[in-house]
Amino acid sequence: MAHFTFGWNYSVGLVSLAAMSAYILGLDLGTTSVKAVLLETVSRTVVAIQSLPTSSDIIDQSGKKAKEQDTGRIIDTVNRCIGLLPRDKLQHVSSIGLSGQMHGVLFWKEKRGCDWSKRDFFTARDTSQLITWQDGRCSSNFLSSLPNPGSHLSVATGFGCATIFWYMRNRPEFLEDFTVAGTIQDYVVSMLCGLDGCVMTPQNAAGWGYFNTSTNQWNTDILKGAGFPLGLLPQCVPSGCWAGQTCSDWHGIPAGTPVGAALGDFQCSVYSCMSARTDAVLNISTSAQLTFALPADFKPPDSPQPASSISYVPYFEDSYLAVAASLNGGNALATFVEMLTSWMKELGAEMSDSCLYEKLINCSLNQETRELSVSPTLLGERHDPLCLGQVTNISPTNLSLGHVTRALCRGVLHNITSMMPADRLQQAGVCRIVGSGSAIARNEVLRQEVEKAFPQPVVYGQNADSAVGVAMVLCDLMRDAYIIK
Repeated sequence: MAHFTFGWNYSVGLVSLAAMSAYILGLDLGTTSVKAVLLETVSRTVVAIQSLPTSSDIIDQSGKKAKEQDTGRIIDTVNRCIGLLPRDKLQHVSSIGLSGQMHGVLFWKEKRGCDWSKRDFFTARDTSQLITWQDGRCSSNFLSSLPNPGSHLSVATGFGCATIFWYMRNRPEFLEDFTVAGTIQDYVVSMLCGLDGCVMTPQNAAGWGYFNTSTNQWNTDILKGAGFPLGLLPQCVPSGCWAGQTCSDWHGIPAGTPVGAALGDFQCSVYSCMSARTDAVLNISTSAQLTFALPADFKPPDSPQPASSISYVPYFEDSYLAVAASLNGGNALATFVEMLTSWMKELGAEMSDSCLYEKLINCSLNQETRELSVSPTLLGERHDPLCLGQVTNISPTNLSLGHVTRALCRGVLHNITSMMPADRLQQAGVCRIVGSGSAIARNEVLRQEVEKAFPQPVVYGQNADSAVGVAMVLCDLMRDAYIIK
């Protein structure tokens, strides 16, 4: 495990070392599901785990590409997920950590964002719906009309500040109903601790835009000049510090339990499986990411680099991760399977997606031809949104399902390694690749292509998991942590 020293001196009240023999609750609020784990602090092993879908998507009837989720359903899923964990262990939880989707925004009213009247769990009250990172209302023309950020990170649709700008110009009366804004995980932290406002770490703030990660400050002058409602900006606190303590019993977790300031799901997933700074983590699930830790003295560029395939996101202790984040990963394979099942239905034959997927892998295990080339960029990429998928070098001898499946798996790897070439990893001192993600775990052909793509050895078995990662962060933090009062 890559250990980091955390702590915030602006604090009092040493955490008892006796708590190290208890459990840490790690909670991840994802785009489609909520996951909760209990980590035993001494052994650093997961002793209980629960995951539930939120089923919270709201269908957009306006035609404005809105992507919103029902906040009440998300919080209900959080409560149900925690309630399924062993209560005898919840009574011995020594701290709570949260991570989640970084770019979205939720609005609520100060001191009125939840209701604790139903015994030991809270319900959302006087909040907006969650506008997610997938929201598409901010068109390219709209984004180009916004002021340039004072940051190395660009602003995109779905980013918190961009969404607030959209409401300023299109529905200003909407913003008048709220006094606080944050990510969904920030909201849960505020409600658990009974905070008047919202605290946000740089990991989440960077995902909102208009945040300078070198100074750890919002671009207040730029935003003020554009008429932005500065009062909605959360207070920034360091990544890996405490936000407060639970204000009430929660599913058996005692009141007064320390709660960490919410972290980004990507950073926590990396933390869960990067055991040394010389590791690079390759995660292929729905999308794909290849990342490694940069030296402690790394400084990001002064301005956004929208054409670059590599971005630099804040990690811990003012350090950064270099990330090639592809929009195309396991979703390209899933689209291929869906296409085949659709064709089969039209031809009067049916097979489940899972059964078809297994057959595709089996028939491509021994296909080694490299003539057929598949570029799987069905969704484009953030640095090149117009680059769509294509198939080249087609011949009568390479059109079998085995050939096409092998070429597609190879294409997924070629795409991510073209975004972050192997020599870039070697120059950074990367000694091994940690392969992770559901697509890698279930696809032997993809694992074969991973091992061909990198000169470094590839290891598996340590799956990237944001809920586990945030619990690990707190486990390290509690060695010398302090609680904000």
